[in-house]
Amino acid sequence: MSKSAKFLLIGSTEAYSGKSATVLGLSYQLQQQGLDIAYGKPLGSFLSESEGNLVEDDVHFITKSLNLPNSRLVPTLFVLSELAIQKRLVGEDQVDYQDTLAKQYLQKTWGDLVLLEGAANLEEGSLFDLSLLQIADTVDASVLLVVRYESLLSTEAIISAKRRIGDRLIGVVVNGIPPVQLPAVNTTLRPFLEAQGIRVLGMLPESDLLRSVRVGELVKQLNAEVLCRSDRLDLMVESLAIGAMNVNSAVKYFRKRHNMAVVTGGDRVEIQQAALETSTQCLILTGQLPPPDFILNRAEELEIPILSVDLDTLTTVEIVDKAFGQVRLHEPIKVHCISQLMTEHFDVNRLISILGLTPATAAK
Repeated sequence: MSKSAKFLLIGSTEAYSGKSATVLGLSYQLQQQGLDIAYGKPLGSFLSESEGNLVEDDVHFITKSLNLPNSRLVPTLFVLSELAIQKRLVGEDQVDYQDTLAKQYLQKTWGDLVLLEGAANLEEGSLFDLSLLQIADTVDASVLLVVRYESLLSTEAIISAKRRIGDRLIGVVVNGIPPVQLPAVNTTLRPFLEAQGIRVLGMLPESDLLRSVRVGELVKQLNAEVLCRSDRLDLMVESLAIGAMNVNSAVKYFRKRHNMAVVTGGDRVEIQQAALETSTQCLILTGQLPPPDFILNRAEELEIPILSVDLDTLTTVEIVDKAFGQVRLHEPIKVHCISQLMTEHFDVNRLISILGLTPATAAK
């Protein structure tokens, strides 16, 4: 390993905390400082084919977004799956993954900094001796923890993680703070954590755009039939509205929302009409009742897809809601958004100083 290469492991206490977004936003800032970075995800979760090779989805997207050359792409050791766990449990897989990790990660020159994206939480990968702490110990990595803000009780998860990770924890990013709560969180949570020896490197406000879901993703999750405008499935849905009230209430409700998916019965024509005239990105009709032609024609004009699902309203809403909670980063508009958020709300100079890196911009 080149003596200048350092490892930074981005971890979290729970899934969907914003690790990939943090990696991406941070990488842009580091590249702007002239640092030579590499990126990888030791434990994969989603594989797809790229140029004849199987590549972890997030790794493929992030390396493409960052224009990283192959020499800065750190290999994924394996994909964590039910099958992989079963093989480990019955003794079919007896690989020493810490040894594999050391050989593949430490015996190569990677540049100035290797950013590694951790698994869903602190424990995941333990069965293979590749939990967050085990990876950090094997490659001598510093840890940056991303925590999704729920309430001030999120403090407890951070304190608990600090006790477990110890001195390897060089800082935290608190993510998804409602903008109205940001000043209060800044004056309570930040000084408290700093006083406990936990550096707060970023406090990122919640973003509807980052939580948004492509209409095409909803089609897939709901197994929906697209009744019109299948060419507009790239529209981004930021909020969910349920059209179950009377039409006057619905109009007032819809006008307060932005870039909605509206779930309503196929027989609720007046609700469908009201939705089409407000900030709606797609109509999701339950009950498999086709809308009248004038609704389809209006949706065609306004370029709003209409989806039909063979599900009841409650199940439909649950699936859409889950899609918001597990949203992934793979949209160019989100890349721009996270770059802006990290530039405004993350202290990259403090991180560089903690890691002892010398930016090329400073070296000049």
